[in-house]
Amino acid sequence: MQKELIKLEHISKSFDGQMVLDDLELKIHENEFVTLLGPSGCGKTTTLRILGGFVHPDTGSVIFDGQNITNMPPNKRQLNTVFQKYALFTHMTIAENIAFGLKIKNKPKSYIEDKIQYALKLVNLEGYGKRMPDSLSGGQQQRIAIARAIVNEPKVLLLDEPLGALDLKLRQEMQYELIRMKNELGITFVYVTHDQEEALTMSDTIVVMNQGYIQQIGSPESIYNEPENAFVADFIGDSNIIAATMIEDKCVEILGTRFSCVDTGFGRSRPVDVVIRPEDVELVEPENGIITGVVTHLIFKGVHYEMEVMANGFEWLVHSTVLSPVGQKVGIRVDPFNIQIMNKPESEDEEAVALEL
Repeated sequence: MQKELIKLEHISKSFDGQMVLDDLELKIHENEFVTLLGPSGCGKTTTLRILGGFVHPDTGSVIFDGQNITNMPPNKRQLNTVFQKYALFTHMTIAENIAFGLKIKNKPKSYIEDKIQYALKLVNLEGYGKRMPDSLSGGQQQRIAIARAIVNEPKVLLLDEPLGALDLKLRQEMQYELIRMKNELGITFVYVTHDQEEALTMSDTIVVMNQGYIQQIGSPESIYNEPENAFVADFIGDSNIIAATMIEDKCVEILGTRFSCVDTGFGRSRPVDVVIRPEDVELVEPENGIITGVVTHLIFKGVHYEMEVMANGFEWLVHSTVLSPVGQKVGIRVDPFNIQIMNKPESEDEEAVALEL
């Protein structure tokens, strides 16, 4: 079991009377890659800035390695932050940028030189020390910003949408670089993004946030395969989210037709929400389907076809490597294990989330 390193206890924060975080509770373990994921305005960056000491919470405590650091200034915390805008000093060489924090700490010259070379090697930019920031690409500048942070040997690296300004190919390359660095350094990463693919690719743990609340915490696999509510299901990848009725254990009525499922404990004749991922919808001959429909739209996505099928008054999203042309009549089948049952929202906050969808 990994050691608990960070604990946020009852954190609340508002700006100009607008609640941004409401009684947030979060635990982060040593050497964990944790991603705070959610739409703009959900509170993820505010959470990161509270961790870094740049924002003070209205209520609650930040506990780091057993110590209350809520009132500790940023420069005293064993955390370093990498921002989306790399904030490199344009009048300094790459080596001077990396050495900046170490010089402030009055580290010996030989120590600083060793750290510069170590950091450049770690980010695969050996030999770049004498160059100026404006001579580097966006991906290279981002690596230097990370190198400048890690030479200070933080226990935690905070990253605020650091890949947001990069093109798709560079973003994907940097995702693998960050995973490699995290494994080599053995430090804890707390990463903020609104990009679901980034979160699923890099994280040990994903914290899905919306409207100042944590919606779900879990591994990428559990977040994707077992979303706890409609917001998570809709935000993480594509989903068919359908109002349904749980007839009894292992039997759910979807759009007027009974489907077998594996869920139990929802009661009898209870309204529920059903989540079915597009890749889990199987298109078959009409006579072999549980329900039948007609293909209404088709897009080729490279690795699969994305189709929309109108069946029982609902437009099903389907991902398949097998083409069914527009206008074709098809049957729909879903494996019982791929039907995810969720309770209907009960609180006003949950209802607000549902209404947004």
